[in-house]
Amino acid sequence: MPGLAASPEIFERIQLPEDQFETHFLEWSLPEPGESLTEYARRMCIHVTDEDAVLIGVSFGGVLVQEMAQFAKPSKVIIISSVKSNLQFPLRMRLTKYTKLYKIFPTHLASDFGRFEKLPFGSKFRQRLKLYEKFLAMRDKIYLDWALEQIILWKRSVADQNVIHIHGDSDEVFPAKYITTDYIPVKGGTHIMILNKYKWLNENLPKIILGEPIQQ
Repeated sequence: MPGLAASPEIFERIQLPEDQFETHFLEWSLPEPGESLTEYARRMCIHVTDEDAVLIGVSFGGVLVQEMAQFAKPSKVIIISSVKSNLQFPLRMRLTKYTKLYKIFPTHLASDFGRFEKLPFGSKFRQRLKLYEKFLAMRDKIYLDWALEQIILWKRSVADQNVIHIHGDSDEVFPAKYITTDYIPVKGGTHIMILNKYKWLNENLPKIILGEPIQQ
């Protein structure tokens, strides 16, 4: 499951051995009116048909697969660049919950990246903008407003210790210093390490799925 609003294309560099694994990509869809994250997760489980399924989610997708686990009963849940509970949110996200700033976030701007290309931003910003434009598939304001609210108001406060957590030590969205439960660290991994640490993931993800030891 890709991250918030992202398309399955974010996994384009992840290649699991085809003789060992069959890969299925999940996609975001519009939520039903008034639908909670738990209800959405239950609905997403219709796409999980294998009894030995391993659910893998990135960022907000990692939050979603944890909610799906109570319905799909997967053999493993693996999250990447995500969190196991709301206690692992950085301070700014906790403050957003109480100030309700997420309600005024300009999500409507996601539908028009062209206007940003004309602004005098630096090259680093423009590179990141190109990534967003390529991988951001769900730009509907209804979805984005819903998704922001669901992640900020996520109720899980007790981490599931059975969830396998892979996290970069340079993640800027969910800083590693807030991750208080066990996780597999990736040196130099940022929040988008699914794209730029794919070699590490291609080497180690099969071992993690099969329960084999990995080299740090």
